[in-house]
Amino acid sequence: MVSMDDPQPLDRVARIQADWRRERPDIDIAPQGVIGRLHRLADQLTEELCLVYGRYGLSEGEFDVLCALRRAGEPYERAPGELAAHTMVTTGAMTKRIDRLERAGLVTRRRSDDDQRGRIVALTRPGRELIDRAFTDHMRNERRLLDLLTPAETQALEGLLTTWLSRVENPRPSDSK
Repeated sequence: MVSMDDPQPLDRVARIQADWRRERPDIDIAPQGVIGRLHRLADQLTEELCLVYGRYGLSEGEFDVLCALRRAGEPYERAPGELAAHTMVTTGAMTKRIDRLERAGLVTRRRSDDDQRGRIVALTRPGRELIDRAFTDHMRNERRLLDLLTPAETQALEGLLTTWLSRVENPRPSDSK
């Protein structure tokens, strides 16, 4: 919350809201203050995060796939459908990412022992070494970004975002007004 003792300069979203208040005073544009800033912040955070992925020759989706394999624990493998469930990547996009990661020698594919029609994707040793370095750098970068807030602000923001995301992902009839 912005206090009167700590005035904030008008940012891009505030300027857009001022224009809309002038042009459409009949519409409540208050939600744009939160949603617009979240959208802008998400774009900027994505850019900052992708800089780290790029240092390792990875796209955001490829980084996500390698992380999902690494989080699986030994032997660091999952079926493609599992990978899609453990990432923010669709199954269609997953195939392209796995193809590229396989060409780079970071993952292998083999037939499933349980289902010969199924496939298993596994980290290679170079893939594991790369994702361990990249993830360490990624966490350092996220810490740098969060350090722009105080610990109390970070904790409050995490709580609010957790609540909001839960309500958006699992709406109850009483949540929709």
